[in-house]
Amino acid sequence: MALTDIAGSSRNLREVSTVGVASVAVLLVLSAFAVQAGLWKLLGISWVAFVAMAGAGVVATYTRQDHAESLVWGYGLASGAMITSAAVFLVPQAIGVSGGMPQYGGFGIALGLLVGFGSHTVGHRLAHMDLPLDRTVAELSAHSFSAGAIIGIIYGNMPELGPLLGLAIVSHKGPAGYAAADRLTRNDHGWTALLLPAAGVGITALLSSFVAVPASGAVRGVVFGFAAGVFLHVAMDFLPRCEIGSEIHDVLKLEGDAHQLLDQLRLHAVASTTIGGLVVFVAWSILA
Repeated sequence: MALTDIAGSSRNLREVSTVGVASVAVLLVLSAFAVQAGLWKLLGISWVAFVAMAGAGVVATYTRQDHAESLVWGYGLASGAMITSAAVFLVPQAIGVSGGMPQYGGFGIALGLLVGFGSHTVGHRLAHMDLPLDRTVAELSAHSFSAGAIIGIIYGNMPELGPLLGLAIVSHKGPAGYAAADRLTRNDHGWTALLLPAAGVGITALLSSFVAVPASGAVRGVVFGFAAGVFLHVAMDFLPRCEIGSEIHDVLKLEGDAHQLLDQLRLHAVASTTIGGLVVFVAWSILA
């Protein structure tokens, strides 16, 4: 790494986001209440998400190099684990709580997928707007707060769910934080702005855990199906796409024909997503 890169990294580490620090303080306060309420699973999930994204931000600040292969593996492992977890844990729950009408759970899953796609697509318009907050941080924060709300509602109403589901759901925080921090440092912005989306999962998860879903099977089926659909959309959105114009291609910083390297990375993408799913299967086999 060049001396100029080291100097830039140190500067970005010193730049502190006031909003980011404030969000960490809020998470600490809510964590104290969570300890008193015995919300240990949600507490663990919240802090794993925070450490994963914030830690990846620090790593990215010091490794501003071509890292396409590591990004593919990070995204692949996370998305494979998330898809498998949503299919194994959330989808059956959505069908099971529908009170003999599994179609409600199915409609909820469809709604979650469509809303996830719609919000993600419309969210890209942020790139063309003059926002006081960095676009990358704004998008990550919106996703983190919404995902945290769904996690809190799920665990608040179904406490028998194990922590494996929650950990798989937030497994993408590491690679997402790494990629986002890399963009921030390349644009000479401080990475500590990522503290907001890093803490966002825990903040909304702990707050929303006190929201009670009505006992109606239809309502519960739609709610839990919606959660499954949203997480399936997020998981599929994180699948490593090794195509011309993709984020992976941008990281390569190649001029001309990059097809050969992208073909090699596609094999890594398939291997990483498969292993991510197998990890969840092995963990479930051991813990079941």
